[in-house]
Amino acid sequence: MAGNIAGNTAGNTAGNMAGNVAGNLRKVTGLGKVGGLRKVARLARRRPRVDLSHPARSPLGSSVVNCVMYREGVRVPATGDLADTMERVRKRGDGFVWLGLHEPTNEEFAGIAELFDLHPLAVEDAIEAHQRPKLERYDETLFAVFKTVHYVEHEELTATSEVVNTGEIMVFVGQDFVITVRHGRHGSLGPLREELESEPEQLAKGPAAVLHALADHVVDDYLSVTDAVQADIDQVETDVFAESGARVDPGRIYQLKRELLELKRAAAPLARPLTELATRPIRVVDPEIQAYFRDVADHLLRATEQIAAFDELINSILQAHLAQVTVAQNEDMRRITAWAALIAVPTMVCGVYGMNFDHMPELQGKFGYPLVIGVIAVACLTLYRGFRRNGWL
Repeated sequence: MAGNIAGNTAGNTAGNMAGNVAGNLRKVTGLGKVGGLRKVARLARRRPRVDLSHPARSPLGSSVVNCVMYREGVRVPATGDLADTMERVRKRGDGFVWLGLHEPTNEEFAGIAELFDLHPLAVEDAIEAHQRPKLERYDETLFAVFKTVHYVEHEELTATSEVVNTGEIMVFVGQDFVITVRHGRHGSLGPLREELESEPEQLAKGPAAVLHALADHVVDDYLSVTDAVQADIDQVETDVFAESGARVDPGRIYQLKRELLELKRAAAPLARPLTELATRPIRVVDPEIQAYFRDVADHLLRATEQIAAFDELINSILQAHLAQVTVAQNEDMRRITAWAALIAVPTMVCGVYGMNFDHMPELQGKFGYPLVIGVIAVACLTLYRGFRRNGWL
């Protein structure tokens, strides 16, 4: 269906595009039986033409981003709508369909779920999102959830900087279809599709090859993001152990730890699904593909170990920063105490000689005043040298 939409979008006006897309949507989602089709068509007339390969949504605001049929690993030109395409695939008994969606609504996904006989619980998870990475089996269909990550570029790390942005990809895998449901503004699967199409031998292994490519793509992003986060950690570490390390904003360290936690939540739960895909016999996963999943699991292990090491390093940096702050506070207190001791000597002497008694030594003496001043100066100088020698001043 998306192939027809793309062709019509490239060659026709927005009005013609609305008619063709509305006809396809009637067959796929059943909107032709309700008044929703007219509403969709009206929306289409007000929207400009947009390339369907855009990482977000298609021109009508529907969730369908792309729909492609493959036979023996080669892309086959699509004719008709999705229902017709699936009928041809199932009659021939070879090939499969890859349907890509972006943040579908209940109404948009209803017809697709019925066509592919998807389990209601999996459909609910795919629409609502915010799921942990997991792998579930519903009869002859696999349902997998992957957390995607994206490194947010920033000139300087602050206490409010966003470092890691996350999204989700849900995948339905059957004998003759793959449905990917993407949530989030990043993680477009267009480049991945092109890379797979350049390797028809791998793509000929069926929908499981697409599932492997998706898992590999997601885990590679984990490694890329961890490498980028390491630069931020190195910068914070350098600032903390610089001469003015005690003045580093601790909010920067906490923010980096919080963002690293987002990355950990995305990567760590994926270990079990990948282990199942690599070791347990699954009907829709070719045994040859399982070896590839083992390789992805190894890459994920490397990513999770890196994340764990970063977490420990950030804890150490934070503790070192707090220790530096404590040491700086102690040094300040020692300085304050030393100056208070220096001031206490003249204060004590002057306080004594400020008392109004008639019989006090040196009150009537000619050298009484310079003698007291000299005693104060010598005492203060002795204390000052002692504090300097001990590092208090």
